[in-house]
Amino acid sequence: MSLVDRAKNIGLARGLTLMEERTADFSTTHWSLVLCAGGDGTPESRDALAKLCEAYWYPVYAYIRRRGYPTEDARDLTQAFFTRLLEKRDLRSADPTRGRFRSFLLTAVRHFLANEFDWRAALKRGAGHATFSLEIDSGENRYIREPPDLLDPEKIFERRWAMDLLGRAVESLRADCARAGDSRLFEALRPCLTDAKSAPSHRAIGEHLEMSEGAVGVAVHRLRHRFGAALRREVAQTVSADAVDDELRYLLRALGS
Repeated sequence: MSLVDRAKNIGLARGLTLMEERTADFSTTHWSLVLCAGGDGTPESRDALAKLCEAYWYPVYAYIRRRGYPTEDARDLTQAFFTRLLEKRDLRSADPTRGRFRSFLLTAVRHFLANEFDWRAALKRGAGHATFSLEIDSGENRYIREPPDLLDPEKIFERRWAMDLLGRAVESLRADCARAGDSRLFEALRPCLTDAKSAPSHRAIGEHLEMSEGAVGVAVHRLRHRFGAALRREVAQTVSADAVDDELRYLLRALGS
């Protein structure tokens, strides 16, 4: 199944209220904190930026690898880039009126790689040994599974960004269900979110859970609705408050590229 089909199956293309609903105040989300602090680098904004970097480092790694850097160099450069980003506290290139962490990060890594002196100096200073957590050693295992025909570094960055957002939304929903004691229900219904065409029928799921077919249909609808809300929350962490809907549309385009 293509990524576009998967996106449709999880309800993005059909809406499921993603574009119509408005999530409550996003003024205290990670990227909003970073933007509000600008170049001053308050402890709160630095912590928010670190959390975003920890969550979305892999698209940068994939971008660097697709630019032709070998595995070891890409690993060191990714770590050096994020370490330097946090150390500099320089967010002047982030436009609050078009505030997307995705765009800011891609522009920043382009500039970083273009200035060979900067990144070589960063590596000499030991910037590959950051005090915050990035699971970069796992990056190559993910990278070797990337589609070989996706040659454009920017395309792979965007595609992986979109997939990471979807994955984080699924994990957020999984955690919510676990807290509510609904883990068994979530695991049975999860294929209906991510791969509906190959998911078991509602009747088969009902037999497994001892639920009626109709009750399963209602549960799937509700889970998709909750997934839509979880996806909006994840997107809202990475954009300004008025850009959530536009970023969701971008997500669909990136998955379909």
